[in-house]
Amino acid sequence: MSEEKKSAATEMPTTYDPKAAEDKWYSTWMERGYFKAGQRKDAEPYTIVIPPPNVTGMLHIGHALDFTLQDILIRTKRMQGYDALWLPGSDHAGIATQTKVEQKLREEGLTRYDLGREKFLEKVWDWKDQYATTIRQQWGKMGLSLDYSRERFTLDEGLSQAVRKVFVQLYEKGLIYRGKRIINWDPVNRTALSDIEVEYKEVQGHLYHLRYPLKDGSGYVTVATTRPETMLGDTAVAVHPKDERYADMIGKVLVLPIIGREIPIIADDYVDKEFGSGAVKITPAHDPNDFEVGLRHDLPQITVMDESGTMNAEAGKYQGLDRSDCRKQIVADLKEQGVLINIEDHTHQVGHSERTGAVVEPYLSTQWFVEMKPLAERAIQKQQSGEGVNFVPDRFEKTYLNWIENVRDWCISRQLWWGHRIPAWYDEETGEIIVSAEDPTTLPENAGRKLRQDEDVLDTWFSSGLWPFSTLGWPEDTEDLQRYYPTSVLVTGYDIIYFWVARMIFTALEFTDEIPFKDVLMHGLVRDADGRKMSKSLGNGVDPLDVIEKYGADAMRYMISTSSTPGQDLRFRWERVEQARNFANKIWNASRFALMNLEGFTYEERDISGELGTADYWILHRLNETSRDITRLIEAYEFGETGRVLYNFIWDDLCDWYIEFAKLSFYGEDPVAKKKTQSVLAYVLDQTMRLIHPFMPYISEEIWQHLPHEGETITLASWPVYDPALENPEAVAEMNLLMDTIRAVRNIRAEVNVPMSKKIELMVKANSAETSSIIQRNSHYIKRFCNTSEFDSGLDLSSPDKAMTAIITGAELYLPLAGLIDIEQEVARLEKELQNLEGEVLRVEKKLANEGFVAKAPAKVIEEERAKQADYSDKRDKVIARIKELKG
Repeated sequence: MSEEKKSAATEMPTTYDPKAAEDKWYSTWMERGYFKAGQRKDAEPYTIVIPPPNVTGMLHIGHALDFTLQDILIRTKRMQGYDALWLPGSDHAGIATQTKVEQKLREEGLTRYDLGREKFLEKVWDWKDQYATTIRQQWGKMGLSLDYSRERFTLDEGLSQAVRKVFVQLYEKGLIYRGKRIINWDPVNRTALSDIEVEYKEVQGHLYHLRYPLKDGSGYVTVATTRPETMLGDTAVAVHPKDERYADMIGKVLVLPIIGREIPIIADDYVDKEFGSGAVKITPAHDPNDFEVGLRHDLPQITVMDESGTMNAEAGKYQGLDRSDCRKQIVADLKEQGVLINIEDHTHQVGHSERTGAVVEPYLSTQWFVEMKPLAERAIQKQQSGEGVNFVPDRFEKTYLNWIENVRDWCISRQLWWGHRIPAWYDEETGEIIVSAEDPTTLPENAGRKLRQDEDVLDTWFSSGLWPFSTLGWPEDTEDLQRYYPTSVLVTGYDIIYFWVARMIFTALEFTDEIPFKDVLMHGLVRDADGRKMSKSLGNGVDPLDVIEKYGADAMRYMISTSSTPGQDLRFRWERVEQARNFANKIWNASRFALMNLEGFTYEERDISGELGTADYWILHRLNETSRDITRLIEAYEFGETGRVLYNFIWDDLCDWYIEFAKLSFYGEDPVAKKKTQSVLAYVLDQTMRLIHPFMPYISEEIWQHLPHEGETITLASWPVYDPALENPEAVAEMNLLMDTIRAVRNIRAEVNVPMSKKIELMVKANSAETSSIIQRNSHYIKRFCNTSEFDSGLDLSSPDKAMTAIITGAELYLPLAGLIDIEQEVARLEKELQNLEGEVLRVEKKLANEGFVAKAPAKVIEEERAKQADYSDKRDKVIARIKELKG
């Protein structure tokens, strides 16, 4: 690649080869360090830290959306002159990665226990190294402009230091504690799960209605449960304190069927007296709500299962049974005792482990927790003061606040080996707990003490919650932390607003005293063409590398980004990728034609300041408008609308109109006109490639390198800036008149089946002297694109007999019909046009007659509607007159 091209390349390949361009340019960009931040010391920083993908396997199409949107932002900001840092990294993904490695071991007939902790972790690190490399390769295929010199991993030593420091400080403040709570438990992996690791599925189950007899023999209370095996752990039945049905029963004692345990009837506001019988069995060790009720009433906590979901000694004669087998047996026994009243079919949502598929068990366990309320209060205050994070779309601010205002304590311990081991040690003789960022067994004062480190690791979200600042060097006060933090924007899916976004805000405020990012862009999920979530079980997943292999990275990037609306899911359709590929080909072919006519043209010759033609002024105006609109839309994260604006400008304005008009200069005899057109086209193509570059980096670089330009790469070229001097409403009005004329003539030709190759006579009657002047000044365009044998224009023309008529804003077009059309067909066409015009007149009249519209609409909008009314009415009257003429 040359440092710069002062003159246009003489030749471009006939067709665009995405793979060749991708291989060539990505390696060039990386070798030359274009994406490395810190090279613009005086520039304003702009920072994105990538949401770290899990090192569990290959990236999916949802990742492609997330990363492409970030790359569009970072490339745009880099071109705007910012010191742009996009920091890459990956997440160790505790349970997800450990599950993958254990599955692989099982194929070899081994378990992690066969290897032991140290050897097993070596296997996981090998896995991590393999898939981190794969992820980097996929990032490269997507064309992501990441600064790999700053790549991070959540188990890096620097990040591990940050994790330990946060744990210790929260512990010392009393915000991390160890206690018994109900947690989500995976009986297959034998570990606690975070809420995001629980997948709820609709299950066709049963509701079992049971009788619990009163000890005094005076009656019974009816309860219902979907999990009859948990009744073995019941320690009370609760009713609402204001439920008159049970007013005399509160304080009485029931006898638990089968077990024979005596349990009290208690009153608690938790109970919904309108639901079912109004009485609820309370199992504090196996239900989160029951646990809270149990704490309020000091109830015993009886755990009836072990960590594998097998019934334990507290289950009596059911000990040793799997929970599902126990359910069957206990239902049979309840029937036999006559206390099972009814079994009702019941559809409900049941939590399953995302990793193993096992039914999740609410389980009472000793775990480590973070007290979240104090952390949430500060985040709430920040948001309510107007100094908080800006959510896009803004409706997610309410979602965020609703969650943090009702946040529960967070279980952060996991019964795994892969992850950040909890920095807590137990004195086996005294029971003392030592929480320390450093290993206390290495200290002289602990010599001789039997200290054992906690076997558990921290929830993956604990370390990823520190991601925006730990990746920049915190807890050290590094140059990167000072320069690039807080970050500019977080781009992520709306599905992890609670589990990740909120926690990052909490920890950032606690440890850096600042919000971690200014904006949060919430995008949706990528679904299949039928709107279904992509999954392995449905077999409807899409590998982004397959898309790139078939259509190229630019097509995938353009399709997925411009199909995106903030906060909304999008449907992946292969035909849309094909359309994006066709768009890339259109850009290539137009550029190739342009370059054939720019041969030998140099950058120094480029001059758009002199007197130009109508089409030249118009395309510069449209480019200027497009630059302004795209800049505004990218700032607002409106990528879908950006795509529409880009597409319309390139496909319609540039390719279909301007390049066609430019051919008159290129194929004409006037060297001055040709040079002007070359200047404008070279400038417009250069600027257009810059606008498309964040979306389609490869094809834009490839074309730009063929254009006369300054600088060595488009990635560092300056972003197009709106220039008021290029505004030219007069040229727009002229060009609209010309395009309307050409379109109208082409439409008439099509209606009467007169091919473009056949010359026609054309008369244009202008409605004003100004319009007449425009038509005469640009008659060479009309003659060329309407293919006329004779052309006449003026104010006093009248329609000849047997002529077709088209009415456009500012003029009437007459096409003599001799040998071209029959009268009946033309009358039918005009009557159809009249029907459409009358419909438009009626629509506008109704709008203007609507008092509500007139009262609320801006004056400019009302003016526009009145102008439309006058225009449609005028056209209608002229069509009526023409029909009368033809009918004689």
